[in-house]
Amino acid sequence: SESQGAGGRPSGCPRDGEGPSGASRRARADGRPGARAMVMLDFGVVWRNLPFLLIQGFLGFGNFVGGTLRLAIPAIVLGFVLGIFIGLGRLAPQAWIRLPATLYVEFFRGVPLVMVIFWMWFIMPIVLQTAIPEFGVALAAFVIFEAAYLGEIVRAGIQSVPRGQVEAATAVGLTGAQTMRHVVLPQALKNMIPSLVTQFIVLFKDTSLASIIGFMDLTKAAQVVNNREIRPFELYLFIAVIYWVCTYSMSRYARHLERRLGPA
Repeated sequence: SESQGAGGRPSGCPRDGEGPSGASRRARADGRPGARAMVMLDFGVVWRNLPFLLIQGFLGFGNFVGGTLRLAIPAIVLGFVLGIFIGLGRLAPQAWIRLPATLYVEFFRGVPLVMVIFWMWFIMPIVLQTAIPEFGVALAAFVIFEAAYLGEIVRAGIQSVPRGQVEAATAVGLTGAQTMRHVVLPQALKNMIPSLVTQFIVLFKDTSLASIIGFMDLTKAAQVVNNREIRPFELYLFIAVIYWVCTYSMSRYARHLERRLGPA
């Protein structure tokens, strides 16, 4: 007679409701520790929520005021403009200009960015006696904070220009402002490119901190989707790839710009 298994089922027969293909899949999954985890991954959650993640979270177009690019681009531009003035102030011969610029740099380089965001979030509405949207708070915090670092980069770039260039410009009759604009800053900018791009990349990645005050950037958008879908690995891996692609593109463009502006 045929040997019987537990419960009267012939040994070797699949369980009820389980065909040969199901048994083989189970055997393969049981034989590989990571197979079961891979079966559970669902990257379709990214595709289903792609418009919200990219259009709302990354670009900033949608029902919420947000967007990583919408925050990063003006923060980089305004922070660099303010950083130029801070850097020039650090080199000013007048103590009443140089000392405040030095204190500004030393103070904001010594505190965490998240602290500056909270200061802007809680203090600005009190000082201005009006409600400030998340975008205004985040932009002000990033510009004020990053200008301290960019100002030091500008100062170092200006000081890297040979003194003979300034003396030659003075000898041909250029004023101090004309020398700075036409001789010093163009050369200093070329020397500053690697440090500037590094700081711009840091700023771009730091925009994710704006999510702590409810700003709907890419990180916050992924958090909102994850609260509904409960797929943190897939979602946060996706936004990590987006950040990497953007920062790597910035780095590649900076190297191209260095070669273009460098000596032939």
